[in-house]
Amino acid sequence: MSLRTSLVVGDEGVEPYRLMTALVVPRPIAWISTVDAQGRGNLAPHSFFTVACANPPILAFTSVGEKDTLRNVRETGELVVNLATQPLTEAINGSSAPYEHGVDEAEELGLATEPSELVAPRRVVDSPASIECRLHSTTELGDSTLVLAEVLLFSVADHVLVDGHPEFDRLAPMTRLGKEEWAPPSVPFTLPRPTSAS
Repeated sequence: MSLRTSLVVGDEGVEPYRLMTALVVPRPIAWISTVDAQGRGNLAPHSFFTVACANPPILAFTSVGEKDTLRNVRETGELVVNLATQPLTEAINGSSAPYEHGVDEAEELGLATEPSELVAPRRVVDSPASIECRLHSTTELGDSTLVLAEVLLFSVADHVLVDGHPEFDRLAPMTRLGKEEWAPPSVPFTLPRPTSAS
């Protein structure tokens, strides 16, 4: 039997958030742009992010606490998920600073944005892929809110496409780990799925 330390949720000194973010790794980053009811922009990273449904296409992210992203999505029902890439790491991290409500992080950080095609929030020009979404639903979970967003449109830069498909090496996505750790793009490999159980 291997030596292990058991950390029971609720015991003194056990910090579930720190343990989850250290063990559920690496986590992709949804760099989400939104606007509030007055049309003011917001841009913030969320590393509790994944695919929730294939058909219809739905993405999921979790807002820990009542952040501007969540407030804006509730007000307008729209958001854009911009791919968080290695060259943009400093800007992504900078956009997580506690700016006052109504301050546009993209403007503060000098990030170029451009109009989206189907939704009001603008997309980040230097992000090689943006996913335009509308709010599907939200679910309250303790101190957090799970947000489900239905995908309306994929906007992908031509230079990351090979035969019409986004290539991992060209996307160079960054991921989050525990504490203040980030992880650069990993080295992908190909492993065909089994076609039978034998």
